[in-house]
Amino acid sequence: MRDKTACYLRRHSEALVKDVGIEAAAKLSGKSKATLGRYYSDDPDHADRFMPIDVVAALEGASRFPHVTAALADLRGITLGFDSERVQDQRPGGVNADVVVLSQRFAQLMAEYSSSIADGRITVNEAKRLLAETLAIQQVLLDMKLHLEMGHGDGGGR
Repeated sequence: MRDKTACYLRRHSEALVKDVGIEAAAKLSGKSKATLGRYYSDDPDHADRFMPIDVVAALEGASRFPHVTAALADLRGITLGFDSERVQDQRPGGVNADVVVLSQRFAQLMAEYSSSIADGRITVNEAKRLLAETLAIQQVLLDMKLHLEMGHGDGGGR
């Protein structure tokens, strides 16, 4: 179980760094690009190395999505929600726009899955692409939840 959890956290650490961008992540964290890479490396030499929490906090502050925080919450069966007071009042679209984006993302996920499973197995790179799509869907669902909680379901704020 520990190996699966470690792998899961490494994948989300990688997604966080890529969300911010490796150059920006290095500047924000004060860590080298090589050190950041070691935090999500599959190399057995780095099996006990994880991203420090202060680095996670700095990078998630600059990211579009709290990848590592969401992964930790998922591992505990916790659902994250937006604090509407901390989020800008001006969010584009509404639930209708979210549904369109969600359907597009889901179609992309299914296309990626179909392509990945065609040979009967999913490679590491294919799994990374599938993970990226599922994270994008998760972000759309969180946006939709925010729109509903803020009473902006129709995009008009009635």
